[in-house]
Parts: sequence; C-alpha cells; structure tokens
Amino acid sequence: MLQPAVSPTEPVCEPSSDDPVKWFVAHTRPRCEKKLEQYCEREGFATTLPLYRSVKKYRGKTVVSLKPLFPGYLFLRISVPQRQKVFQSDYTANLLEVPDQKEFEEQLQDILFALDQEVDVQLSPSIGPGTRVRIRSGPLQGMEAIVQSRKGMTEVLLCLDFIGQAAAVKVSAEDLEPA
Repeated sequence: MLQPAVSPTEPVCEPSSDDPVKWFVAHTRPRCEKKLEQYCEREGFATTLPLYRSVKKYRGKTVVSLKPLFPGYLFLRISVPQRQKVFQSDYTANLLEVPDQKEFEEQLQDILFALDQEVDVQLSPSIGPGTRVRIRSGPLQGMEAIVQSRKGMTEVLLCLDFIGQAAAVKVSAEDLEPA
C-alpha cells in the first residue's frame, strides 16, 4: 500500500535579485536522491523531492519507508550561477535545464497536490513500443527483449530474439524495467 509524503525544502539563503531563480532537474547517481537533497539543503538551495510511503510486511513485521516517486531525480529552484555548486556534489550525474518553466511547475504542483490528498500515487513506467527492457521476475527473469506493442497498464507484448527468430510473449508491465 502506498501512502504519500512530500519533502520540499525552503531555501536558507536567496540568490541575488540579479540572477532569476529557475527550475532545474538534477539527475542523481543511483540511490542518491535524499543525499543530494540534504547537500542542497546545507547549501541553502530550494529542493522538491516527492516521496511516498511504502508499507511492506517482512516476517510478520510492518516496515514503512519513504521512497522517491521519481527515482534518480531531484527538483531544484536555483539561479544559473548556483548550478556549479550542485555539480560539485558527488551525488549529481547531470543537471537538466527545464525549457518550459511554467508548465513544469504546474505539473509538479499537481503531483504534489495528489500526494497531499493521500490518494494512491505510483510511478507509471513509460515503457512503449521499441523500448529495450529486462524482465525482473517470473519464469523469464533476466531476459532482455524489445517491446513490440503495449496494451493497457498490465500487459506488454514482447518480441524476444532467439537464434534469429522472434517469439511473442505476454508479460506484466510491472515485471519490466528499461534495459
């Protein structure tokens, strides 16, 4: 069961009025979203890291953890000169400039609003035709394939290449990850 939690931080120090604040998307190193958020917080940068509560049962115990809704990404409101400071952290792989600031902010606010309303919010994989994927579980676990077509949220028709031939297999979209 997923329950929402949001982790926005406010800036400790504002950039100078000469440098306008813009949205940037930090692509983090694997599993470094929270570490980069803490680093940016220490530097005084405004961050937004949408989190959800993941509740799992392990051997009769209930474990609640906060997980990033968008693994590998942290959203920042910084000025252009502050970009270099973000790159100085060991947690940043890339920093992407947002071309349409208004649209990005509206979409992010919609997602944060949905998390605040405590509705079930999940990351929807953007696996479409032509995407190379790896099967995470089931009898075909570990195989790589190319998505031939997609029908709905639960089934994907894959084209697996065996000895130069193709075989179509229906696999749950939940069992797929980009390769």
